[in-house]
Amino acid sequence: MATASSRSQTRPRAWSEPLSAPPAPPPPRGRRYIFWQWIRHHATSVVSTIVDFTAMVIAVELGGVRPVPATVIAAACGAITNFALNRRFTYEAGHGRVTRQVWRFVLVSGASLGLNALGMYGFHNVLGVQYMIARLVTAVIVSNAWNYPMLRFFVFSHRST
Repeated sequence: MATASSRSQTRPRAWSEPLSAPPAPPPPRGRRYIFWQWIRHHATSVVSTIVDFTAMVIAVELGGVRPVPATVIAAACGAITNFALNRRFTYEAGHGRVTRQVWRFVLVSGASLGLNALGMYGFHNVLGVQYMIARLVTAVIVSNAWNYPMLRFFVFSHRST
């Protein structure tokens, strides 16, 4: 005869229950891992930028799309690439809820766009720095001071999934 405890262990799974528990987040890692994660963050940024610019050129030159709409299309391609690479490669956050991560990514990316525009205005328009240098300095500052920490601790945090 089955006891109460054995019956509870063999009950059928309800439709609302997951098939299996989500994997446990990885254990905290040391400084070496964080350094290489930072390197992967910047590598994914470079790849995403290449996708962005390539998509823009293809849209304009081969697709006959005007430059401004092509820039929007290309930026979307770059953002999708950046999200996918960061989710799997940089932050290994494939276990998290993708919808929550997407919305957080959109918020962080929108703020990043604003910070980049503000930095360009400050360096180029106010301080008179040549625009390419202003863009590079701004991008490095925003990537390290905003994008990396927000992606690591907010968008793809193992604690927030």
